[in-house]
Amino acid sequence: MADLPQKDLPPVTERLRRSVVRTPLPPKDDRGRMKLVMDSLVLHLHPAKVSRPALKLTYTFGLGGLLILLFLVLVSTGILLLFAYTPSPDAAYQSMIALQTQVDFGNLIRNLHHWSGNLMVIVAVLHLLRVFYTSGFTTPREFNWVMGVGLLLLVVGANFTGYLLPWDQLAYWAITVGTSLLEYVPLVGDTLTRMLLGGPEVGAATLTNFYALHIAIIPLTISALVSFHIWRVRKDKITIPRQLDRPPDTSKVTTIPHLVSIELVYALVWLVLLVGWSSFVNAPLEEAANPAHSPNPAKAAWYFMGLQELLMHFHPLFGAIIIPALGLAGLLSLPYLSQDMESVGVWFRSRRGRWMAGASFALGVVATFAWVLADEYWLDWPGWLPFLPSYLSNGWIPFALLLLVLMGYYELVKSLGSSDCEARQALFTFLLAAFLTLTFVGIFLRGEGMALILPWR
Repeated sequence: MADLPQKDLPPVTERLRRSVVRTPLPPKDDRGRMKLVMDSLVLHLHPAKVSRPALKLTYTFGLGGLLILLFLVLVSTGILLLFAYTPSPDAAYQSMIALQTQVDFGNLIRNLHHWSGNLMVIVAVLHLLRVFYTSGFTTPREFNWVMGVGLLLLVVGANFTGYLLPWDQLAYWAITVGTSLLEYVPLVGDTLTRMLLGGPEVGAATLTNFYALHIAIIPLTISALVSFHIWRVRKDKITIPRQLDRPPDTSKVTTIPHLVSIELVYALVWLVLLVGWSSFVNAPLEEAANPAHSPNPAKAAWYFMGLQELLMHFHPLFGAIIIPALGLAGLLSLPYLSQDMESVGVWFRSRRGRWMAGASFALGVVATFAWVLADEYWLDWPGWLPFLPSYLSNGWIPFALLLLVLMGYYELVKSLGSSDCEARQALFTFLLAAFLTLTFVGIFLRGEGMALILPWR
């Protein structure tokens, strides 16, 4: 058939000849078979072609891929740590000492696990912010945004449950402070706390519960949600970056080798940085846990310090429950609010949005720090209103004033000609700056007795 002139072939036979010619032959050697398997695996995780502009590091920063890399590092190092760890109060701390002194490369593995977990929290937050500030949460990606928020909570939960496992003073009292926040949940607070702790206080049952959550329940849940999250990203299509007042560049390139080569180099660079950092900076480990001796100050894990700082200024019902719950509800509802701008893929939506976001961040930092100083040295709602219960004098009243300030700021931004999307972005940035400032104050500016220590002192 191949020897016949092309013009003499009937149409059906010609189509058959072309299909035979174009079908690649199966590889004859092991190297070719391996390449075929790897290509098939890559194309199961990625589309065959990707947007050329989306490969720019200045748009994606590789945050999604970095999260997957960190998760794989955590799983692999976690499996190795299982061989040297015993989840009991009598042996957990000794396991940490043995890792540092007796197990070959044990300290390096623990350091890698610890710092990868902390970095994963930071990268997850940055990934969420990247999606928000490029409008990547709008139709049809609303549910994927909700899953992203859920994954962020799971990442924090994984770090929180792993925090206790060394069973040193830092871990024991950080978990004691962190779990005490649950007690302020109305009606079910005590029940939730006892379920998590396995009793009235942090003890052997708590370690067992946290160990099960940390090595099985949370990682399996993250794996399932990440798989669904990636599938939804492929289904809903990734956002294509574009410049202001310009249509998006719709050109595409093949995943192999363009995207794969970038991912490989990016992963290798981060692995080198992680191993280098973990080789010289040890994960913290204090003396063995002592329930009878509380450190001063007793602080929560660093990613909960913003919430602990809120408790310094609000009644616990508001600082630990109402304000965080409203913040989480606001995050989940963002993609379902009306969108009056078509700015998907544009950083900060517009030129006005950019300078409004920058101004809001600076204002949020200054206003929050000024409020912390005022509340520390001047404001005294319970003293001024001694006839009211504390949940009113130090709860509803300052909370209502805070809401009035936020509503006034939103209206001020709108009065400057901003759209609803730009105004919501400015308010979000203001609240983000406030939370980061509270976290900074809680970590670095709180000393003995949680007293405020100013930098110039």
